[in-house]
Amino acid sequence: MNRYDVSIRGSGIVGKALALSLAKLGLQIALSRPSVPPGEDVRAYALSAKSVELLRALKVWDGLPPLAATAVYDMRVEGDAGSVAALEFSAWEQGVGELAWIVDAAALEASLAQAVRFQAHITEVDAPVTAALVAVCEGKASTEREVRGVEWQRHGYGQTAIAARLVADQPHRGVARQWFRSPDVLALLPFDRPEAGHSYGLVWSLPEARAEALMALDEPGFTQALQDAVGASAGTLRLASARAAWPLALAQASRWSGAGWVLLGDAAHVVHPLAGQGLNLGLADVEVLARVLRERETWRSVGDEKLLRRYERERAAPTWAMGRVTDGLLQLFAVESGPVRELRNRGLTLVNQLAPLKRWLTGRALDS
Repeated sequence: MNRYDVSIRGSGIVGKALALSLAKLGLQIALSRPSVPPGEDVRAYALSAKSVELLRALKVWDGLPPLAATAVYDMRVEGDAGSVAALEFSAWEQGVGELAWIVDAAALEASLAQAVRFQAHITEVDAPVTAALVAVCEGKASTEREVRGVEWQRHGYGQTAIAARLVADQPHRGVARQWFRSPDVLALLPFDRPEAGHSYGLVWSLPEARAEALMALDEPGFTQALQDAVGASAGTLRLASARAAWPLALAQASRWSGAGWVLLGDAAHVVHPLAGQGLNLGLADVEVLARVLRERETWRSVGDEKLLRRYERERAAPTWAMGRVTDGLLQLFAVESGPVRELRNRGLTLVNQLAPLKRWLTGRALDS
């Protein structure tokens, strides 16, 4: 008889959240122990209301240190350079407390790790163990997919994302700012680290050659290039961290489950970060799988293939749709043709004037 019900391969945010969710069901969990101490993590995640609800239920969200999470009350999306087109979203218009939360990736990891240490049903292990169910949460570079005979259908964008922490001389006031321009997408996410009320998380997606050139610049050169890109809308910016970069792609596993195994998070799907939905998709995977296992028939094992197909069917459609949306937006704003630029900028202005459509779009983001 197996000592463990579930072996979770991968120790990131999705893996830890899954371990905590399944431990609440009374299952015995083996969780991979991180093999390499993490270095400086400059990432900041945008979390939806549903993701925050899950983390709060796991006793993780309220355990975050002060200033680790910042509410987004408004969002402004601008079009091509020289255009006055803009799309604005407001929590007040939507009738919610906030549109999203921006959270420090390292702080969230630490809060999850602390919760794991206090959960008696979770054992951290240094090597794979036998269990009724293997949950693969290793990320996009997972080796378990190949072992399971799963094809990784990947489309590289020829783009690189650059992330960093910034401090502005003007307060952010909880406003997220994003620029959709050919050929780049730039986001400034309001943040309270390192300086409360004045910090941003930067996510800048660019063609690989341009990103490489920016990463090679010294700090003053990079800061000037960034300031030229965003203008004065957020005030004068300065770097407050190292810069990180990674290649961007749209990818999905050919199947997500089989007898005794299942894929979650970036091991199952990867989308462009322009909508900030990557981690939200992974946490939604956690919520659905935990619910499917909780509601299973008493005679079914947690590794039952038909049971795991229920999870896969429920998650396939929304994940596919988010991939198509992010890919479509990227392709639309990558076109440099004058007529197309004019059309998409007018589209931003039109949507901004249609309150019901704006409410619908915001609602989809809040519910993801």
